[in-house]
Amino acid sequence: MKIAIITGASSGMGKQFVLALDKAHEYDEIWVIARREDRLKALQNEVRAAVRAVPMDLTEKDSVDKLSALLEKLKPDVRTLVNASGYGKFDEFTNVPLEVYDDMIDLNVKAYVAVTYVCLPYMSEGAEIYQLDSYSAFMPVPYINVYAATKAFVLSFSRALNAELKPRGIKVLAVCPYWVKTEFFDRAVTENRVVTRIDKYHKPEDVVARALRDMKRGKDVSVVGSADRFRAFFMKILPHKFAMKVWINQQKKKK
Repeated sequence: MKIAIITGASSGMGKQFVLALDKAHEYDEIWVIARREDRLKALQNEVRAAVRAVPMDLTEKDSVDKLSALLEKLKPDVRTLVNASGYGKFDEFTNVPLEVYDDMIDLNVKAYVAVTYVCLPYMSEGAEIYQLDSYSAFMPVPYINVYAATKAFVLSFSRALNAELKPRGIKVLAVCPYWVKTEFFDRAVTENRVVTRIDKYHKPEDVVARALRDMKRGKDVSVVGSADRFRAFFMKILPHKFAMKVWINQQKKKK
């Protein structure tokens, strides 16, 4: 049984991956993971493949154990894995409760590692792993500092894993878009509104389309938009101290 597994599938980028991958590949089933079971089941009306709703909260410690048990029971051929769960908060560091940061790290980092870990034994040559990352992975970002740090982890983890899995013929791609208009902002923006300048949004479908093309090209990082790729290149050269100063000035925060 050939399947795709997609976390964060109930909305936003995760849902867009469900729709795009269903069109691009033939799966017997697509396993969709998120907390909102009703939204997961509704995806069956939008795709060709059979949808298996796997409702769970990946911040809960036993959630990945449940996924592992399901994999062991059914022993599917996992052709595609997409880790697209995650969230952030835009605020000054101490304005956000510590437990929020704990959950953020659990979802943005630990869940990515754990889900990838339990899926890999069921993946073989030609399988693909998409790790939804962020443009913030390229530099430290004041007022989004913990979120950006989790995404820096994902970038490093994904690129290293891609190199490690090359002999097995399994590819890993870190998808690092700039701002994307999704429900992410409903949770990320706080009353303090420290992030005041968002110069443009990408569409989820454009981000995913670019990711699918970059996966075929064998890349390990995907950035949609020529201007954003140009800026990402210079992030490798510019001192982060300078880049952070520019960011703070753009957001009109005191240095």
